[in-house]
Amino acid sequence: ITDGPDELMGRALLVRPDGSYEGTLGGHPELDRTAAGEARALLDAGRTGTAGIGEDGSRCGRPLTLLVESSVPAPRMIVFGAVDFASALVRVGTFLGYRVTVCDARPVFATKARFPEADEVVVEWPHRYLESTEVDGRTVLCVLTHDAKFDVPLLERALRLPVAYVGAMGSRRTHEDRNARLREAGLGERELARLRSPIGLDLGARTPEETAVSIAAEIVAGRRGGSGVPLAGARTPIHHDVPRIPAPARTVGSVA
Repeated sequence: ITDGPDELMGRALLVRPDGSYEGTLGGHPELDRTAAGEARALLDAGRTGTAGIGEDGSRCGRPLTLLVESSVPAPRMIVFGAVDFASALVRVGTFLGYRVTVCDARPVFATKARFPEADEVVVEWPHRYLESTEVDGRTVLCVLTHDAKFDVPLLERALRLPVAYVGAMGSRRTHEDRNARLREAGLGERELARLRSPIGLDLGARTPEETAVSIAAEIVAGRRGGSGVPLAGARTPIHHDVPRIPAPARTVGSVA
């Protein structure tokens, strides 16, 4: 706590990636839980920053300022398929704080010149790259290749990994055909249910930029436990607090 009542100043809390915490800030019984929730939001993004909450753990009480120091890397977004839609998604992913990788087996398309805002561009068969790279419970995988020879071996592996999100582009007919191929490859219904396809929320998107927004909206909704319905007229909470798949145990954040 960097700003607030004198008796609370300097008190600290250790928050883990799964939302559990050690220690106490003292004061109101709800204060620790609310502070841990605010810290986890920054921890998910691998960011250090400040957060404001009320002294009683609400948004309305006497204000406190928390300094959240995160010791985790940024979460990863891996975009498979160096297509026009990928370029827009890279920009949105970067804006959301992801470390973005573009992967495609075709060197003529997978170039840094086409994706200058990506953190890395990899020329490799998607499933081979996924087998060789590090992912965790915050990683999101966006499959935009729209080609069975790439999609099926990639998704066969992706849907068995403990990542946060797996989405694939394609029509509903493509989705059904893809699912049939994945069943033939040995995936069960529980694994197939993890696939978000067609990818994105129903925003009526048409352009690559609009499609990127719809994909990002679905990722955020899944990450924060949102419903995807309009807030106007809804009775759902504006802020959600849902269990998260923990990142590697070595990564922690502290609230001071």
